[in-house]
Amino acid sequence: MNAHTAPGTGPDRRSNPPAALAAEAARHPGGSVAEIDHTLISDPNGFVPAEAVRGVWKVDADGRLTGEFQPNPNYGPPQDDFTRLVSTGHFLDWLGDDPASAVRESVAEIVDQQVPGATVRWMKITDEPRFLTAGRRAPDDPESLILTRAALAAPFAIGVDSPAGRHDVLWGVHSIVVVGLDRGDRARSRAWFDLWTELDAAEHLLRSRIAEVEPAG
Repeated sequence: MNAHTAPGTGPDRRSNPPAALAAEAARHPGGSVAEIDHTLISDPNGFVPAEAVRGVWKVDADGRLTGEFQPNPNYGPPQDDFTRLVSTGHFLDWLGDDPASAVRESVAEIVDQQVPGATVRWMKITDEPRFLTAGRRAPDDPESLILTRAALAAPFAIGVDSPAGRHDVLWGVHSIVVVGLDRGDRARSRAWFDLWTELDAAEHLLRSRIAEVEPAG
């Protein structure tokens, strides 16, 4: 399936595909092309949330739109999706009782710091995060490990509303390191917000970042 932005064409969409999709269809005979609601995205070549796809139009063997339209049942305003974070099975208690909220709040805080008054409309974890942990052997049980450091690099996409009324879709990797997990109130955390960064590169950075942060005091 190939994506192409096009405005809506009214209620009779099955028999009247957007004219802008004809050229895209010609490049994909025998397949299908997606019609995207351009009001929900900022860059057709960037991240496109699944909810921004109105549906797909089928293409015949000669590269022409058949008029057959399959609507997307999830079309509408993009929603938060942290499934790839919370369903990994990794130990996430170091992020608090609600890891998804902790990550979202961390991102929202950084966005507001960079552009005062900007808000995160929606956030999605776009792939399974990468995790790093470190610990020491428990003195009374050599088979047990006391967690001292934990970190994650979570690939994300977010929809951001600026105070000026602009809406942008950003993507990258959000990394969090927490150290001193065995020291109670001396624990310390630090976050990084790497825009336009691939997950492999962020994981490489995480290996050094987890060693850079030291507990309080």
